[in-house]
Amino acid sequence: MTHRALNQHPVHPASRTNMISTPSSSASSATSSPSTRGPGKRNAPMLSLSRLGVGSSLKSAFSDFSQYIDPSGKLNFGGKAVLHRAGVEFHGGHSYQIEMSQLTALEELGKGQYGTVRRVRHEPTGVEMAMKEIRLELDKSKLDGIIMELDVLHKSTSPFIVDFYGAFFVESTVYYCMEYMDAGSLDKLEAADGLPEAVLARTVWCVVKGLMFLKEELSIIHRDVKPTNILVNTKGEVKLCDFGVSGQLEKSLAKTNIGCQPYMAPERITPSTNSTYTVASDVWSLGLSIVEMGLGRYPYANESSVFAQITAIVQNDPPKLPEDKFSAECRDFVARCLDKVPTRRPTYRQLLRHPWLARFENPDGEGAK
Repeated sequence: MTHRALNQHPVHPASRTNMISTPSSSASSATSSPSTRGPGKRNAPMLSLSRLGVGSSLKSAFSDFSQYIDPSGKLNFGGKAVLHRAGVEFHGGHSYQIEMSQLTALEELGKGQYGTVRRVRHEPTGVEMAMKEIRLELDKSKLDGIIMELDVLHKSTSPFIVDFYGAFFVESTVYYCMEYMDAGSLDKLEAADGLPEAVLARTVWCVVKGLMFLKEELSIIHRDVKPTNILVNTKGEVKLCDFGVSGQLEKSLAKTNIGCQPYMAPERITPSTNSTYTVASDVWSLGLSIVEMGLGRYPYANESSVFAQITAIVQNDPPKLPEDKFSAECRDFVARCLDKVPTRRPTYRQLLRHPWLARFENPDGEGAK
């Protein structure tokens, strides 16, 4: 087994080796496991789950939970990875050693439905990291989301995916440490009147490169492309994060309709077709994100109503960028991404060849630096 000490991994992505956005698919609140629940009273009457209206899914969740956590306190993801208080070992030999005693909390970066992200400092090396904290739930889909994100992070070797420093498991909580992007997510950087086109183009080029890496190297579709899952730093780097709802491609189709509804493609919302979708769905989400970053706001009205937003996505014409602020090339790029017919949307390679981004593909150009 190959052990990887943190100080063996360079912080700068240009010289990284098998190390690498991204979060948001995990558990938000703790639910006690059978091993941590207090003992019941022997003479107390049995409580029927069916009488309470709780289905067999909860019973199976409790029974399945013991399959993940062994008596020693290790979290075992079906042979794919084993997490413990001092690190994680992945199937195939890669291991990452890091533990809570080495970390100093600096500030909370964000808190959502599925967990908390904090800025921490790894004291042995002085490296600042973003640490995601996820309380386990008795929900197999949440556990699947954790291992999916860890799997993507540790396999990614792209400079357009956040670096992964390791993970550990302590007292029903999974922690994993990633590269700290000091400028935050793009939704927090959107100016009132939007990003300048030059900045927008460079940002989109990085995002497309990251999405293409996921698809071509890992056979993964992100499924949750939006400004909050695109991180930037003060060095000018742009990277994807949050792979908890990513899906393995099966003959270029991904199953299950998950992700953030306001960024969903029309074919994912329409009832007749929402059971399957192609990677073109992420291209739509990218196009919508470009418009939002260009305008400085979400392009559909009634932001307080998700139903109104998704109705507009299905029934209305796709949003556009204004002619007086954006070039014809930029507006054409967006229009191709937001084509309501999925089969007409460009592939990632076609997007990189589009005149709006092609200049970044030149080895001597700005995008290669």
